[in-house]
Amino acid sequence: MSPSPELGPALRRFVELFVRWNARINLSAARTSEEVTLQVVDCLAVEPYVEGRRVIDVGSGGGLPGLVLAIHRPDLEVVSIEPIQKKAAFQSAAVRELELANVRVETRKVDPAVDTEFDTAVSRATFDLLEWLELGRRLVRTGGVVLGMEGRAQRELPEGAERLPYELRDRTRAIIRWRSGAAKRH
Repeated sequence: MSPSPELGPALRRFVELFVRWNARINLSAARTSEEVTLQVVDCLAVEPYVEGRRVIDVGSGGGLPGLVLAIHRPDLEVVSIEPIQKKAAFQSAAVRELELANVRVETRKVDPAVDTEFDTAVSRATFDLLEWLELGRRLVRTGGVVLGMEGRAQRELPEGAERLPYELRDRTRAIIRWRSGAAKRH
């Protein structure tokens, strides 16, 4: 299957580039255009909950969801943090090839002492969900939002966190939204 036409030309190009690179280096377990397209669609589910302009994507791997958001929302300023060199190299190549002026790719681990005052922090399939929510709150400004993506298994959420379910094919998944300044877990 070729990338879905409803993704638009830039996201289709991203899928094609991802599949080509993924054949040489391990960006994701998704191997086919259909599988990568499904991951892109999954990443787009987070877009309605992104607030403000400054977004940090932590452990973004092959750019999911950071590059997908940057392509879909050119008004965003996305910082993509990825410590694995080959994955960051793919992202940098995609930024050049797709001419994304709104993305900065950094090959390093996240540092809450440096990475601060973002409007939205997002991470997908990198951390345990509760660990991510705690870390993400340290990256956003007061009132900023931390977004996590929950799979099949539902976790008990900290006070103030919201579960925002959505359908992805035959599965129900959820975006977890937690605003900075919400009550802390004890």
